[in-house]
Amino acid sequence: MTRIIIEPGKTEKNYWRDLWAFRELFYILAWRDIKVRYKQTVLGAAWSIIRPLLTTLIFTVVFSLVAKLKPPGNVPYALLVFTGMLPWQFFSSALSEASNSLIGNTNLISKVYFPRLIIPVSTIMTSLVDFLITFGILLAMCVYYQYMPSIQIFLLPLFVLLALAASLGTGLYITALNVKYRDFRYIIPFVVQIGMYITPVGFSSSVVPEKWRLLYCLNPMVGVIDGFRWSILGEEELYLPGVLLSIVVTACFLFLGIWYFRKTEKSFADNI
Repeated sequence: MTRIIIEPGKTEKNYWRDLWAFRELFYILAWRDIKVRYKQTVLGAAWSIIRPLLTTLIFTVVFSLVAKLKPPGNVPYALLVFTGMLPWQFFSSALSEASNSLIGNTNLISKVYFPRLIIPVSTIMTSLVDFLITFGILLAMCVYYQYMPSIQIFLLPLFVLLALAASLGTGLYITALNVKYRDFRYIIPFVVQIGMYITPVGFSSSVVPEKWRLLYCLNPMVGVIDGFRWSILGEEELYLPGVLLSIVVTACFLFLGIWYFRKTEKSFADNI
């Protein structure tokens, strides 16, 4: 059993070592969030399937049948949308969960010492479980449409990590702000909703004019979604400058999120 001895000035020095020492707390919190998410629900984990399927249906009708947008190559438009919906749902769910994680664990924060970073990171595990369930639906759709994923699918975990880093960096910054300014709990759902329409979920980013495309990739999820589609569908050449820009922006968000979270962490117990 690991013993943690708290001494003046030692918590800062040993912070990252304490993260490993409290790994069991991370497992417990992550498993608790997974169970609570679907507890006393009629459909249970099916909600993680129903939501993206309904959104995919709506986007397919709007962008394919109404707007008359064409997918690259011979890709069914529903597959184009679903491969965009998959990383976006993971990002938006992880961001929402992480942003409210500290407020949802007020009693734990105010009574016990542990690295607070464990809380937002553990909440993201719930979104990762949803992602894995939804990815199974994507494979089933590929079978239904008789569409064989490309060999690049083995590079998909790299873009999953990029989506994870984007959601974690942004989530850490916002959850730290949310402790002091509770208005953010109302702002985040609105931002997520708007973000879905300015991110190429229902369409290919190739429809963006070339002169604006690199600027468009300042949204880190553009590179993530492009990478997902390239890895799974392989019908369109990957826009490498946009992906590289997304990686740089994500790295900046992650650094900023960790820095601000650590800077304000001491005041969480007082402000919460």
